[in-house]
Amino acid sequence: MSTTTIETPPAGSVERNRWLLSSAPILKSLIHLCIPMAAAMIVGAVYNVINAGVIGSLNTTALLAAVTLCSPILGLVMGIGNLFGVGGGALISRLLGAAEHDPTSASEIKRVSSFSFWGAIFTGAIVGAAGLLALDPIVSVLGARGEVIAPAHAFVGVLLAFVPVIAAAGCLEQMVRAEGAARQVMNGLICSTVTNLLFDVLFILGLHWGVAGAALATGLANLVLVLYFARWLAKNSEHANLSIRWFTLAKSVTKPVLGVGVGTLVQSAFLIVTSLILNNLAANYGEGPLAAMGVAVRIAQVPEFFLMGITLGILPLLAYSYGKGDKIRLQNALGTSATAVGGIALVCSAVVFIFRDQIFQSFVADPSVLSIGVIVLVAQLTAMIANAFTGLITSLFQATGRAVPATIMSAAQGILFIPAVLLGNLWFGFAGIIWALTATEVSVLLIGLVLWVISRGAINRGLAEGSPERAEAALDQ
Repeated sequence: MSTTTIETPPAGSVERNRWLLSSAPILKSLIHLCIPMAAAMIVGAVYNVINAGVIGSLNTTALLAAVTLCSPILGLVMGIGNLFGVGGGALISRLLGAAEHDPTSASEIKRVSSFSFWGAIFTGAIVGAAGLLALDPIVSVLGARGEVIAPAHAFVGVLLAFVPVIAAAGCLEQMVRAEGAARQVMNGLICSTVTNLLFDVLFILGLHWGVAGAALATGLANLVLVLYFARWLAKNSEHANLSIRWFTLAKSVTKPVLGVGVGTLVQSAFLIVTSLILNNLAANYGEGPLAAMGVAVRIAQVPEFFLMGITLGILPLLAYSYGKGDKIRLQNALGTSATAVGGIALVCSAVVFIFRDQIFQSFVADPSVLSIGVIVLVAQLTAMIANAFTGLITSLFQATGRAVPATIMSAAQGILFIPAVLLGNLWFGFAGIIWALTATEVSVLLIGLVLWVISRGAINRGLAEGSPERAEAALDQ
């Protein structure tokens, strides 16, 4: 269905979502797609703080430690959802764009959406079942010791039971975003966050179920999210269909979905490993440096979420333009988003750095922590700027179906960071740990720029074909 003849469809309508992807002014499209994404991420970050406060109110350190140690499991589970959701969502947006001049492309969306949805559920069920069978070794690997073992066991056990639900929620989020419905995604995520918080209060403070209640709250909140997104797609999507009868293992579906999505799973796995290594190395230098690092990371997260909102939110627009074969719109979207990323990164970094002392003093009062924190903050902000442009390049590769470059970009950070932080710690101590991430992010950005130059010819050939299927053939040549 083409909506290019509609100038300003009603706000909140499916036609407006399609118009924003197809022919709306780039800046308007960028605001529509990216601001809700950033807002939802900030709400999620606020929830994490409140959730820690609810658990911390029980005055049992072991419970809070258990949730902290087990957070990598949640990241891995979300990675399963993104394995199918990112690749499936990007392909759906490309097919929607191609449908403007090739209506037969739209018929493929039913198969893509069904494969992505049920693939996430089936894979989640297998991973969850395997995790429950190996629960004791998993808890041990996560670092649980002494009094922390029992609550960690409870938290991970409940969380693993909900792996299919959490994976499905992450997958559906990407598919709804692929339709250009960024505001609906934001509404769903905020609704899920509020639900999670309410269940936290009920299960943790009311029923005294401890961290098992926290895991149960997370699982049920994601179930609400699945129902919300599934209902929206059923009512509003013209082509997506979650019925299992459309499930297929055809190469034309599985290759572009998993080819692009596998990079996000690899990235999630590396993030788990790198966070574990970083936390353990930093802890060796005492509470002061560790506290300074923790505060600096939280301060840098605020502008980082805005930047991630742009780099992740722009993906459907890039994919739609690519599938449509609209080279000018793709270039304009990429250029405008790059300008926005650079401008926001520089302004936010300058503001945070200028008021660094006042901001830090709202968290800690120890002068020694403040002095270390400023150095950490500079390193974090520099890494943030490089990471924002890296994320934009990665989104371009994902949007255009460039599976190999997308996977390289996703894996490069972990591959480079692990030796960088280990050698940095060995050669320069805590300063080496601080600047290892910065050096890694800058290196990954340079790799991304090289891959972008190499891939431009293939991307242009795909644009000339104006169809995801023919573009895929061009990429294989």
